[in-house]
Amino acid sequence: MFGDLAGMMGKLKETQQKVEETKTRLNTVLVDEQSNDGLLKVTLTANRTIKAITIEDSLLEDKEQLEDYLILTLNKAIEKATQINEAELAAAAKDGMPNIPGMDMFK
Repeated sequence: MFGDLAGMMGKLKETQQKVEETKTRLNTVLVDEQSNDGLLKVTLTANRTIKAITIEDSLLEDKEQLEDYLILTLNKAIEKATQINEAELAAAAKDGMPNIPGMDMFK
């Protein structure tokens, strides 16, 4: 019915390993984002771990403004990192998936 079941299971194991390797590699892919005026800069990994935040001194004088800048800039950076993460993991998973009739999940 499904052909070479052992071969498919081997292929799934390979795919799982590729996905894990991709997750590890994404820890080294950095995403930089900054506020529109450049007063706040953040760096994340593609796995969405914050690596650096740089704040211009002028923002330190206004707590509310700094909070707004952090929220906006971090959200933009997280969105970028998520897009990279999802695309890379989907590509790793798609490349390794065996051809199982009726299970084409990556169209």
